Amino acid sequence: MIRVCFQLQVAPERIDEYRRRHAAVWPEMLREIEASGRRNYSLFLREDGLLIGYYETESVERSDAYLARSEVAARWEAEMSEFFVGDGRPDRTAVSLDEVFHLEDQLSRTARPQEGNGV
Repeated sequence: MIRVCFQLQVAPERIDEYRRRHAAVWPEMLREIEASGRRNYSLFLREDGLLIGYYETESVERSDAYLARSEVAARWEAEMSEFFVGDGRPDRTAVSLDEVFHLEDQLSRTARPQEGNGV
């Protein structure tokens, strides 16, 4: 499973409306995201508009291609573009973040002490 994290900037004057829109995403858009193969999708928004998104997928390329063909996703992204600083659709302008730590990955590479060894 590939973990994807990205960053965008919501315009400060649009934060409240952005929150309202994401409290009730179109059901058909939710289904398209799911059908694209994205799982565990979350968005986190700071007071100044910094938006961090995260999802997991088997293939970023297949997920992106599916959503690129989706009329529903195109309509949603066109509507959402007005909320962001900068030009272009947010799904095409997001900055990808590199993963530098994942607990389960490191635990799986580290021998765990046996129970009762005081650790």
